[in-house]
Amino acid sequence: MSKHKDEIPLPTASSGGGPRTVLVLGGGGMKGLAHIGVWKALEERGVKPDAIMGTSIGALIGACLAGGMGWKDLAQLALALRKEDIVEINRRSLWLGGVREDSVFDGPHYMAYIRAHLPVSTWDELSIPLRVNTVSLVSGDEVWFGSGARQDVPLSDAIYASCALPIYFPPLKVGGDHLVDGGVLDVLPVRKAARWGAERVIGVDVGSDFLPPAADFLNRGMIAIHDRVLGLNLAEQRKAILDTYNGPPMVYIRPKIGHLGGWDFDRTQYFLEEGYRAARDALKAEAVAA
Repeated sequence: MSKHKDEIPLPTASSGGGPRTVLVLGGGGMKGLAHIGVWKALEERGVKPDAIMGTSIGALIGACLAGGMGWKDLAQLALALRKEDIVEINRRSLWLGGVREDSVFDGPHYMAYIRAHLPVSTWDELSIPLRVNTVSLVSGDEVWFGSGARQDVPLSDAIYASCALPIYFPPLKVGGDHLVDGGVLDVLPVRKAARWGAERVIGVDVGSDFLPPAADFLNRGMIAIHDRVLGLNLAEQRKAILDTYNGPPMVYIRPKIGHLGGWDFDRTQYFLEEGYRAARDALKAEAVAA
């Protein structure tokens, strides 16, 4: 019987103690580009996280940061990103019987983008400890990769798995397991950061608000319905995560982008600026409170 997600074993701090400040980058599709603006604000305030935890797009941005990329390099990469760079239709899903395909988009195409743009190739090359989460479709458990956790798959594969949103991208096959987006179970793993031994958590929440649907959303087909159900699940999940958080002091950063979609490729500059603004304000509020 699968364990409840809050009981899943996760490597905790070593005998030498855990990281003092853990930066947690949540999932949210393209809205996750706001994480880059957050990093800029952290750099300006002289805040240097000792470790990073990432989910979905947060895993990808986190790996780039842990691999040594600065906010300027990442902002340039983000502004150059186009939908076709990561999205390629799985044409077999359009054929008769395509409903049996495992995704709408092509997995290798997205994987190639990740491999081409990560600044390092291996876990050992990361300059900041990193953990990313995925979910096993076999056991139903959260599966962690990175510092103090599993490293039996390449870095790029683990990042892809953390981003492999069901229906859109195919699961990553590892042995007899099938791994998908970590946000399915924990879209903002601040509680896991506390279990790592953090003394301070910086949680960046880029998830969507659950707003009334467009009047014609039912006419848009099964993908629109799937997105609606997923949005409801993630909104309830995020609320539960924040309501039950009882760890060390947390700087909670919530950019004002929850009303926008996760597949919005036309607001990159806004995402960058809003991430920066939200982080700057949250850090100022923390300083005043102290």
